[in-house]
Amino acid sequence: MNSAGYRYAASDQAFYIPAIVRHLEPADFPRDAALIDGQARAILVDDALAAVVKTTGVSLQWLFAVLYGLTLVLLLFALIRIGRSLYRSEWTVIALTAAMTMRHSIAKTGANTLEGYFHPRVLVFALGLLGVAAFLERRDWLWTALVALGIVIHPTTAVWFGVWLGIAAWFGRPAWRPALVTAAGAAAAGVLLMLWRGPLAGRLVPMDAEWLSAIGDKDYLFPFEWPPTAWLLNLATVLVILLCWRARRHAKLTVAGETPLVLGAMGLLLLFLCSLPFNAARIALVVELQVSRVFWMLDVLATIYAVWWLTEDWLTEARRLKTGAALAAALVVLSLARGSYSMLVQFPDRPIFDLDIKAGDWRDAMAWARTTDPSSGWLADPIHAARYGSSIRAAAHRDVLLEQVKDRAIAMYDRTAALSVADRERALAALPWNTPDGARALARRYGLDYLIIDQELDLPLAFRSGTLFIYRLR
Repeated sequence: MNSAGYRYAASDQAFYIPAIVRHLEPADFPRDAALIDGQARAILVDDALAAVVKTTGVSLQWLFAVLYGLTLVLLLFALIRIGRSLYRSEWTVIALTAAMTMRHSIAKTGANTLEGYFHPRVLVFALGLLGVAAFLERRDWLWTALVALGIVIHPTTAVWFGVWLGIAAWFGRPAWRPALVTAAGAAAAGVLLMLWRGPLAGRLVPMDAEWLSAIGDKDYLFPFEWPPTAWLLNLATVLVILLCWRARRHAKLTVAGETPLVLGAMGLLLLFLCSLPFNAARIALVVELQVSRVFWMLDVLATIYAVWWLTEDWLTEARRLKTGAALAAALVVLSLARGSYSMLVQFPDRPIFDLDIKAGDWRDAMAWARTTDPSSGWLADPIHAARYGSSIRAAAHRDVLLEQVKDRAIAMYDRTAALSVADRERALAALPWNTPDGARALARRYGLDYLIIDQELDLPLAFRSGTLFIYRLR
């Protein structure tokens, strides 16, 4: 509810669905393959999910719904395990799980603590928190396996957990230090190989002006362009962690593995600070890694400590139980109220579960589009994904001239693709896509076949779905 309902084909799935479809239907996306592959060649999750679909025959809709449910279950289980390791009251554990339903963005990082759709990043976040719980429980084989699994699913999120827990292991497991040095050396060798001949080749160069212009106004990629409030919000998590850890240490409440975890979190902060000069120089790999997302890990650790401080730090045993129960109840009520506001006021047209493309004119139009030639090219409002809830690539599995929000994000991973996106944006600025003459001119230039629009035009009508018209352009 706090994510305004579950949705299929929303937001970042505008990339993940086409990347998976590329493996399932090789004939699809002949025009946009280079754009999609710019990011897809650096990850394995699209290959893995395509293999699941081929092996089981399950639809992407149901696979994503199941994985979304699994993500939430794993996240809940991880929070319970962490809470039981650090807290003295079950009420505090309940308060923590309620607090973590309060979805929010991590300031100027492009990451949210929860999503209303399946995202590999959030699944790996849940696996990473399970790794944190396993570290506190001294189940070292488990947290190493979880980090390794996470690297297959969403490498960058898993790497930050690997750094966090690796530093924690250095301080908390002295006998592991030779193995950690060996693992770090092997990882460095692997990265160098990928930079030399692998999927990261050519990414240690500065991003030039043309490449940066294609990305647009995504200032969250560049910390030196953050407003002061973003710096204050993110660095406040560090202050909360240190103050609460000091209070627990003074009260002799720290548990085994807790101080190493705090040191590991400070290591993440140091890594971010060390990355700043390279980010300022616009080194492509550093920008693409989005090191600022380490604040997501710091945010959750600060939340864990803040809940402890509110319920256990300054209270006697008798008052702790009462206050913990009251805070847990208040957080549950607050979360339900906020979620109800999101569902009933902000987005009243959204059901709590949308397992497929949202029913309506757009869904019917996309169903018809999937019956067209897989090589057909489409023209639509550049922000059509935001208007209708899903992109043409994700909903119809067809190439589209531009899906502005997602194409700018993907352009970060490949300069050639970025220049293509910039070229298309310039063409759309010069030629009005929503007029017959402009649409025909764009069709001639880019070999487009269909236009989808919500107004009648003097063009040959191919299909109509309520308020949406699909016209032939050649």
